[in-house]
Amino acid sequence: MYLGIDLGTSSLKILLADENGKPVDGARAEYPVSCPRAGWSEQSPDDWYDALLAAVKELGARRDLQAVRAVGFCGQMHGLVALDKGGKAIRPAILWNDGRAAEECEYLNETVGKDKLLKWTGNIAYPGFTAPKILWLKKHEPERFKRISKIMLPKDYLVWKMSGVFAGDASDNSGTLYFDVKNKKWSAEMLDIMGVESGQLPKIFESYEAVGKIAPAFARETRLNPNALVAAGGGDQAVGAVGTGTVGEGALSVSLGTSGVVFAGLDAFKAADGGLHSFCHADGKYHLMGCMLSCAASVDFWLKNILRTKDFAADVAAIGGAKADGLYFLPYLAGERSPINDPGAKGAFYGLTLSHTRADMTRAVVEGVCLGLKDCYEAMKKSGVRAKFAGVIGGGAKSPEWLQILAGCLGLEIRTVGAGEGGGLGAAILAMVADGAYENVEKACGALIAYDKSYFPTRSETDCYDRKYAAYKTLGGVKTG
Repeated sequence: MYLGIDLGTSSLKILLADENGKPVDGARAEYPVSCPRAGWSEQSPDDWYDALLAAVKELGARRDLQAVRAVGFCGQMHGLVALDKGGKAIRPAILWNDGRAAEECEYLNETVGKDKLLKWTGNIAYPGFTAPKILWLKKHEPERFKRISKIMLPKDYLVWKMSGVFAGDASDNSGTLYFDVKNKKWSAEMLDIMGVESGQLPKIFESYEAVGKIAPAFARETRLNPNALVAAGGGDQAVGAVGTGTVGEGALSVSLGTSGVVFAGLDAFKAADGGLHSFCHADGKYHLMGCMLSCAASVDFWLKNILRTKDFAADVAAIGGAKADGLYFLPYLAGERSPINDPGAKGAFYGLTLSHTRADMTRAVVEGVCLGLKDCYEAMKKSGVRAKFAGVIGGGAKSPEWLQILAGCLGLEIRTVGAGEGGGLGAAILAMVADGAYENVEKACGALIAYDKSYFPTRSETDCYDRKYAAYKTLGGVKTG
């Protein structure tokens, strides 16, 4: 058996897979997000660890965990976890969707300079990245900054607690802005700007490499096999892409989670352009990624906070197909990252009339999200990316109506993965490669990934959404200043 652990923003999920990569069981534990100020987003690392223990113990009550040969990880990216010499968190972790470091981000992009950042790291600064958070901590909480002994990313905290090894991986650390993505090493220039020493940072592994074994204390508490290997794991988008078979040049996937991601595999490094991110991939190669901040979050906001409906599926099922009705929704409810990089962007409906219905407005929200994802894909196409289809994961992948709209917007075949949980399955695949069950990630994906359903765009849909996209760009696809 192999265990895939997916550390998300709202919950931790674990997936147990057999030697054929077939999911056989799983467990889940939730934890809160704290928002002590507007634009802030924090969590306690202890909550993650407690959730890990609870989920593993729940699974262990049904399954013999001595059969687990290796464990892999998938984790929310960009979060700042800072520990003191005793291994205690000096403050709550600052999460990927926290916007407090806008000034630090502007300093890095404008004063230090985007050209230098691209040269040193392969990316420009975004408020969600880890480096601006460290600069914010240094400026606003200097006494806490002085106490830092270890700096790590969220899933690396669980790797450390489970194995006792202070380890990180190339894919997840690509989103810190102090990692030289092309050369897969720390950026000395960025460490100097932040006032951080390399000794405070973890040893870097590839996502599919074993960092060690289950620590004896963790094995005793959870009844996991103490000889099981612990793979380094990777960032949620890279590992989720592994779970959809998105490896190698030309492979494309879309994640319809809280945030939305368009992900393109690359065989060689390509510098970020057009508001995209250029990161290392969990398969040992590279990828381009575009991230919109409010994907399923926009749909949830509309259905739960505004419509206050409990029958989400029925509301989305009623939206119908593409319609040239002049109604648009801008999904910038938390600012926007790719491709416009504007933390001040705001959401809006445009073109409302007395003739529009509840279903029209719901359709506009879903279309707005899909047009935002198209915005990312169009930027990738300018960088030379071409795909024949896109594999889709995330909560939105459960909606046929949403997937058909996405197919029309992208002009691509959309495929869902039978397992349903790309992150957990991807983490389990990394564990299998670490254990030697497969020679590499690409061969493992070729043997294990099975697509479930396909959604094909019609000519009328793509024509309609191409016209809507042109209008969408004039409304919100530019920086607001």
